[in-house]
Amino acid sequence: MEIEAAIGKKTGRWRALAALRHRNFRLFWSGQLISLMGTWMQNMAQGWLVLQMTNSPFLLGVVSAVQFTPLLVLALVAGVVADRVPRRRLLIFTQTSLMLLAFILGVLTLTGVVRFWMVLILAGLLGTVNTFDMPARQSFVVEMVGKEDLMNAIALNSSIFNAARIVGPALAGLVIGRLGMAASFLLNGASFIAVIAGLLLIRVPEKTDLVNARRPAVKQVGEKIVEGLRYIRRTPIVLHTITLMALLSIFAMNFTVLIPVLARDTLGQQAEGYGLLMSASGVGALGGALLLAVLSSRGPRLRLLLGGAAGLCLFQLLLASTRSYNLALLFLGFTGWSMITFTASVNTTLQLNVPDNLRGRVMSVYSLVFGGVTPIGSLFSGSIAHLWGAPAGLAAGATLGLISLLAVTSALRKTRLTILRSS
Repeated sequence: MEIEAAIGKKTGRWRALAALRHRNFRLFWSGQLISLMGTWMQNMAQGWLVLQMTNSPFLLGVVSAVQFTPLLVLALVAGVVADRVPRRRLLIFTQTSLMLLAFILGVLTLTGVVRFWMVLILAGLLGTVNTFDMPARQSFVVEMVGKEDLMNAIALNSSIFNAARIVGPALAGLVIGRLGMAASFLLNGASFIAVIAGLLLIRVPEKTDLVNARRPAVKQVGEKIVEGLRYIRRTPIVLHTITLMALLSIFAMNFTVLIPVLARDTLGQQAEGYGLLMSASGVGALGGALLLAVLSSRGPRLRLLLGGAAGLCLFQLLLASTRSYNLALLFLGFTGWSMITFTASVNTTLQLNVPDNLRGRVMSVYSLVFGGVTPIGSLFSGSIAHLWGAPAGLAAGATLGLISLLAVTSALRKTRLTILRSS
């Protein structure tokens, strides 16, 4: 293929597409492009369904908490499984399971028998499957492209993730408005066919690391975990960065759980308006990701990390204070921009300041504080929104996020820390 040959040269404009010269990655990436749009459609539709059924922001937070609790409990176990089982087979199993769960929710909704407790159970199962899917999917990339094109593959995956955040919710709003709620779930189920087909066509050696294949003793696993936690505690830049990530994950980064309530009760919007609000956040995140890609050669900056955290909280405060739909779109765009700037800076800062032999354990803690504390944040935001409305929930989270940022910034200044640059 001419395009493959051009990409293979990795010159000029094709340099940004270097990972696509690998057949396996092209199959995987193309399937993900379709499937991720379906996933965002379901995320948006599920929140709207729960709100329509219960009229309770608190129960909306409960569903989010149930969906993310498995990540908090099983993340480390999932990492071990991803090392012990051929990852392609594991991904076929998890993607097929996610497809079936989407079809089940779609059929229950289509037939009118869906109840809140059913959504709750399905959300828990969805979270459990995703917990095992995420480490397998992330670690499978290097098997498809090798280390040389790994960073480019990660960047391309990030681009389609954020593009799906734009298209998926907006498409879900249109589908709900014209075809009904069930159609979003059924279309998501169908979207998994693309990624499953790609995985079936991929050819990689299905073997695991011989060291990891040997079943480790529980005591040895515990000692390794303690070693990683001890390193974090004794390394200020890593400790403060993870601490800030954990605090903002609880207070400020769960704003999406309140968007359906804000859209309907505060801004007077229906499903289509809600979908566009979610897409606005995705547009901002995509813009932030592209800018970071341009600036990546300069390495991470402490000012960029702290600036992203501050922007996340400040724009969320502005979002809480507005009753204008157009301004809400603007503020959500900047909130998404700030969040991706912050989270990407945290990820890069940790990766550059951690030795190779501890990177996996430190990044597993990063994963826990990134998504594992979401149940706490969802219950916090949902409870406040239930009592005083979505704007109050947004404002409370943003305010506590700013307080957390000031505390961590003070600790950083006291220790006179700098972020290491890559050589």
